[in-house]
Amino acid sequence: MIILILMIMVKMNKTGRIIKQLSNDYFVDIGNEVVVCKPRGKFRNLGITPLVGDFVTIDYENCYLLEIEKRKNELIRPSIANVTQALIVNSVEIPEFSSNLLDKLLVTIEYNHVKPIICFTKLDLVSEKVKEEIKKYQEYYRKIGYSVYNNDDPKLKEILKDNVTVFAGQSGAGKSTLLNMLDSSLDLKTGEVSQALGRGKHTTRHVELIPLYGGLVADTPGFSALDFKDYEDTAIRDGFIEFSHYNEFCKYRDCMHQQEEECGVKEAYKSGEILPSRYENYLKFLEKR
Repeated sequence: MIILILMIMVKMNKTGRIIKQLSNDYFVDIGNEVVVCKPRGKFRNLGITPLVGDFVTIDYENCYLLEIEKRKNELIRPSIANVTQALIVNSVEIPEFSSNLLDKLLVTIEYNHVKPIICFTKLDLVSEKVKEEIKKYQEYYRKIGYSVYNNDDPKLKEILKDNVTVFAGQSGAGKSTLLNMLDSSLDLKTGEVSQALGRGKHTTRHVELIPLYGGLVADTPGFSALDFKDYEDTAIRDGFIEFSHYNEFCKYRDCMHQQEEECGVKEAYKSGEILPSRYENYLKFLEKR
């Protein structure tokens, strides 16, 4: 009898992935349907918050989240788990391109073991001179190993297949617009950019995974600020991936590339091998953490 009861309980349990959260409601895709569940109190007692992207076990009959599988990774802002890649959307006009914000996002994403991909938007709004400046950035980031695209590149659709892709970037950078360009049926809300502040309104209010071109993508609230207060200095350094190529020319094995003598990174910066904004942003991040 006990065995029979246990078998019935197991049958009532289903596994799936959280694809959306609204307040305390978690929408779990179990394959053939989406079930709206509430979290059990034990998660609160354990200090665990379920995230969009989590693989979970649910009590199908009572619509409760029972267990959360171990995460491969998680991001704080946006709050999402088990991401395979992040598409960093950079506006070049209204708001203007910010290498500082791009580098912050790259360091954050590298730290969380997610593959970063860089995408530039609104190039049709700028002069040829600005386009040439942006091209220099694009060529440098490609040279150091990042995939770089413009928003009208058809290959963007191909990279989504078999991936969980988070769309991240500054408010007003064009994340929702880009998703609408990839699939007009999404009809995601977009907003105007404040002329006074130079940034957009948060038109996306929640994180949601959307099936698209054989993968899942997440439209997320924009970033208004990032900091590295919980990062070790070495984590920030290692987030600048090209620095490692010059370590052999550093006098000290664990060189931080600041005031040290005979530093390969500083020499590469002075000679122009390292993009000036990259090294200067690195120093700013260390100073402000």
